[in-house]
This record gives sequence, structure tokens and C-alpha cells, in this order.
Amino acid sequence: MSQFQWGLIITGALLLLGILLQVLWLAWRNRARRVTAPSEANHVPTNLEPTLNATVADDLEFALPTPEKKPGLDALIDVIAPIALDAAVSGEALLAAMPPTRRVGSKPFAIEGLVHGQSQWEFPQAGQRYSQLQAGIQLANRSGALNDIEFSEFVMATQTFCDLVGGSPDFPDMRQEIARARELDQFASDHDAQLSFVLRARRAAWSASYIQQMAAKLGFVPGVMAGRMVVPSSMGGLPPVLSLSFDSQAALSEDPAHSALREVTLSLDVSQVDRGERAFERMREAAVTLAKDMDGVVTDDNGMALPAEALDVIGYELAHLYDTLAQRELAAGSVLARRLFS
Repeated sequence: MSQFQWGLIITGALLLLGILLQVLWLAWRNRARRVTAPSEANHVPTNLEPTLNATVADDLEFALPTPEKKPGLDALIDVIAPIALDAAVSGEALLAAMPPTRRVGSKPFAIEGLVHGQSQWEFPQAGQRYSQLQAGIQLANRSGALNDIEFSEFVMATQTFCDLVGGSPDFPDMRQEIARARELDQFASDHDAQLSFVLRARRAAWSASYIQQMAAKLGFVPGVMAGRMVVPSSMGGLPPVLSLSFDSQAALSEDPAHSALREVTLSLDVSQVDRGERAFERMREAAVTLAKDMDGVVTDDNGMALPAEALDVIGYELAHLYDTLAQRELAAGSVLARRLFS
């Protein structure tokens, strides 16, 4: 190894050591502040520490505040740092002190406030006053698990915010949170299903306008991107149930009726869609119907035909996956599942 490479390794190690030392110093300073602050004598943390129960189906059991599942931060998939305040703070003051970004590294970062005199947690709003705060960063998403550097940046961003609003954060142990992040990321990786069927033409090619016409009969509507159609969710504002895509250049051509396409892809992001939407059943029905009406064959990504028996097996495995996600309190289509699998 060259002297230059050794220099890079040493520099990187010193940088990481410096970040870790700063985190430890901030934690020590905050503990000292909490011991001396008179208002902390009767302070009750708003979030209880999550505890790992490795003997019950490898699931995590958490003691959560009320309500158990709120739209914002949740101990199931977030690192949460309670922030004590000496007095209620206005929403305007909190908004002015907010970090410029809602992400730390590849992870969503958020600060919530407890509305003064209520049990409602929300992102700070003008015209409200807040008696307690909490900062959080997501443990894992499709970019991977929270790492040491992201945790350290989360601590620094939260501390900077607290210095501006006069808050005292109480950060959880980094090593425990990183371990939780890796465990959750492993679970998510093992249970992340994104299905796709490819409909291939047997003989004559299809035009883009013909594909759009046939898909519209099955409830597909134009998506925001060229060459993409979707089946909307039954509830507004949620991800589509299914998507259908084909070559975008053909969709943008001056005469879509004369384009020549030989394949269409049907896709389902399982964790993003509520089980009650019957997404796979509808995906299967759409694929079979389109194949029959357009003289095509349903295959996988590698061009292997998918007979009814293969589709039955996929449906059985998906039913088991839905059950597993629900048991973990990450039911497909739920707020938490959509956040984790994103």
C-alpha cells in the first residue's frame, strides 16, 4: 500500500474519531444541563426506549406513547430524541430555527412539537405553542441502514436546533440505535417485494395508442410520466395500486398509432399498497386479460412464461408476506411501511 493510501486511511480515521468525540461531548453537556435545570425534576419522557425481544418470532416489541401510530415519528422505525423546554415555544420561533433540509444523509429527519395543553404531536405550525419537542431520524429505508456518520450528523443538527430554541435533547445510545437500524434493514431487505410481469407480443407488434386503449378498459389512467399508466388507489393521495409502462419514446412520438412495441411491463410495489386493494389479484387479472385480448404472453423479467400454476405460487407467497408485515406492525400500505420501503 502506498504512502498516499495510508495517508487517506489515517485522515479518514481521524475525521470519524473527531465526529464521535463531538457526539460524546454533546451528550455529556446535555446530561449536565438536564441535571441542573429546575423544570426537569418533574419531566416525564414522551417516548419510551424500544426494547428488543429476540425470542418472539424475531419481532420488536415497543412501549409507545399515545397514540401508538401517529403520522409522524414512530419508535418502530425512527431514532427519537426527546427535547425538554423550560417554557412553551411558539411555532414561529421553531420554524425560524428549523434545519434547512429534511434529510440527513439518505435518511428522513424531522422535528415535532407537542401542542401546549394537548396530546397532539405535529410538525411545528405558525400560531401554535409547543411545550415539548422531539427530533427523529429514520432507522432504515431502501438506501440501507442508518450508519455512524448519519447518526452523528443527526446529533449535530438536532443540537444546533436546540441551541437556537433553548431546548435540552436527550439522545439515545448510538450503538443500540445502529444495531436496531441494521436489524430493521435486514428485515426490510428480506421482505421487500416489487413484482413485475412482462407482456410480450406473440406476433404483430403493438402501437402505443393501442396499448393505452386496451389498458384504459381495465381501469388504467395516464401517469405523470410518458409511457406510464396507473390504477389509482381507492383513497386519494396514496400510491397507485398498479402501474403499466412501455417505451417512453414511443409514447412521445408524433404519431403514437404508428409506433411498434413488443412488450409492456406490469408492476406492483407490494409494501406500498394496502392489502384490501387486492393488488396482486388485479395485477394477475390485468395481465391475463391483456395477453388474451392483445395476443401476447405473460412472462417474468427473463422472458420465461408464467403459467397459472406459477401465478398461484406467487399469490400464496404474497399472502404469507402480508401476514408477516402485519405481525411486525408494518402492514402493507400503512404509513410506516410506505416510509420504510421507500
